[in-house]
Amino acid sequence: GSIVYLGMMVGAFFWGGLADKVGRRQSLLICMSVNGFFAFLSSFVQGYGFFLFCRLFSGFGIGGAVPTVFSYFSEVLAREKRGEHLSWLCMFWMIGGIYASAMAWAIIPHYGWSFSMGSAYQFHSWRVFVIVCALPCVSSVVALTFMPESPRFLLEVGKHDEAWMILKQIHDTNMRARGQPEKVFTVNRIKTPKQIDELIEIESDTGTWYRRCFVRIRTELYGIWLTFMRCFNYPVKDNTIKLTAVWFTLSFGYYGLSVWFPDVIKHLQSDEYASRVKHFRNEEVSHFVFNFTLENQIHSNGEYINDRFIMMKFKSVTFEDSLFKNCVFEDITSLNTYFRNSEMFLFLLSTDLEQYKFVDSELINCTFFHIRTGCQISFDDDYSAYWIYFVNFLGTLAVLPGNIVSALLMDRIGRLTMLGGSMVLSGISCFFLWFGTSESMMIGMLCLYNGLTISAWNSLDVITVELYPTDRRATGFGFLNALCKAAAVLGNLIFGSLVGITKAIPILLASTVLVCGGLVGLRLPDTRTQVLM
Repeated sequence: GSIVYLGMMVGAFFWGGLADKVGRRQSLLICMSVNGFFAFLSSFVQGYGFFLFCRLFSGFGIGGAVPTVFSYFSEVLAREKRGEHLSWLCMFWMIGGIYASAMAWAIIPHYGWSFSMGSAYQFHSWRVFVIVCALPCVSSVVALTFMPESPRFLLEVGKHDEAWMILKQIHDTNMRARGQPEKVFTVNRIKTPKQIDELIEIESDTGTWYRRCFVRIRTELYGIWLTFMRCFNYPVKDNTIKLTAVWFTLSFGYYGLSVWFPDVIKHLQSDEYASRVKHFRNEEVSHFVFNFTLENQIHSNGEYINDRFIMMKFKSVTFEDSLFKNCVFEDITSLNTYFRNSEMFLFLLSTDLEQYKFVDSELINCTFFHIRTGCQISFDDDYSAYWIYFVNFLGTLAVLPGNIVSALLMDRIGRLTMLGGSMVLSGISCFFLWFGTSESMMIGMLCLYNGLTISAWNSLDVITVELYPTDRRATGFGFLNALCKAAAVLGNLIFGSLVGITKAIPILLASTVLVCGGLVGLRLPDTRTQVLM
């Protein structure tokens, strides 16, 4: 998870800066293609290191989507409905989350979908899930090939003829939809063209191809850096500092608690499991046939002589300091089952008891035949998998009411009221976590928290694109989005380390940063009636 965030952090800054140099559509096409390619590749690779490499570059690609697509979309919207339509765009983050959660719930627990090609190549159900999650990205790349560049960006770089054609197309389409096809598109004034970078033009005709490539890349990176530094110049310097504080506090509080919630639920489940587990000590069983399911059990100091374990399922079973002598394990399926510090004389046929499940155990004259690798538990057997994906699906679905409310009220009550109010209410809602003593209560708190914070995210996205001028809009948004991912990683580390230790620190920390961020957000200028710079 952290390696993807790292890629997104770098990608948001790079692709956002590139979008201000080469265009929104071009930047989106490249970054989504990078994400789609490495997402598909990660589904098939076998080595863990190469898998992390693919996820890193997949994150690097998708990191550019948010800053670029918000800049792209905002630049073709009328001022009167800009906040509402940008809020509807925010909803597709939720729809993507619901899609991912639903696909995880529907695909990953079906372990029977896996297949192998010898011992070298394994393809399990989670790999199918990775492919399915990459499909929307491929659809986006195809759709973007039919879409025009942002006319506002074209005007900014002096390509006024291309901008005029795109604006005329938008105008004519809208007039036909209104039943007024006879209205003629007219332009009263046009921006002065921007000078093209002379260094690139000079070097493009001289030197070797790799020299030209090096100069091009160096110039583009230097241009991105210069554009980023201009985000701290007058008149946007003050806004950049305030936005930095709001983005950091909202990301830290939101992602920190988001990782804390499922870990707390898991901790509650483990406590419940500990209260239900059965202990068996000093068993002596010989010449017995076990052919039934063992679940939530710990067997200590047992002796099993000439026993047969046939067509069984072991679910959360541990054998400690035990002796298995001349025992047969045949057609065994296991989940969270381990043999610790035991002495084993076994014959194993068609089981999934791989050697890593024998922890600090002595395997003497053990024979392994047809060992099944990977997880063999079915969807119906593994209730914990169902529960994890169902909770994730509920948490994602809980933001739907907040999305609808923010879209309908964004242009009515204003961005600042929604941003500050949502963050303060989210901070206050954190105190209800004191009363979360069961799984169902924690899930309810998760849904409430997600529903309140989504309005803050939507209004912050709208404010950010409206406060920056066109020549640095994507760069500024990309920097803030990169900061968001850094805060998310920091929040994950800090809040994750506190699970099971104390409730007070996570609650007070999240509440404090959210309320403080909301108060800073109220100090930002109101952009409701502002024309994009």
